[in-house]
Amino acid sequence: MEEKRKDRRLDLDVSIELERLDQGEVTTLKLIHVDVTDLSSSGMGFNTTQQMENGALYDTRIKIWTKEVIPAVIRIVRCEHVSENQYHCGATFVGLMSSDALKINIYSMLNPEE
Repeated sequence: MEEKRKDRRLDLDVSIELERLDQGEVTTLKLIHVDVTDLSSSGMGFNTTQQMENGALYDTRIKIWTKEVIPAVIRIVRCEHVSENQYHCGATFVGLMSSDALKINIYSMLNPEE
C-alpha cells in the first residue's frame, strides 16, 4: 500500500472521546470512545466499534503523554471494517493549534524508534 502520510505517526496507547460536529445544524451530544493507535502532527488512526462516515467532522480532546489535553477538530478520511463490530479509522487534523502540533513533533524527535 502506498504511504500517503506526510508526517511520521507515533504508536500510542490512549483513549479519547469524539463529538460529531457536522450532523445537520447542531452538534451531537453523543460521545464516541475510541482507542488511538497512532498519532502525528497531521492526523491520527484509531479503533472504534462504530462505523464513521468519510468527511465527517469531530471535536476531540486528546490526552497526550505529558497528561496535557489537546483540543482538536478532525476529519475522517477512511474507515475500514476490520472485524465484527470493529473499525479502524484514519483522520486528519483540520483544527489543531500549531503549538500542539509542535509538541507532537518534538515527542516524535525524542522517540525515534517508535
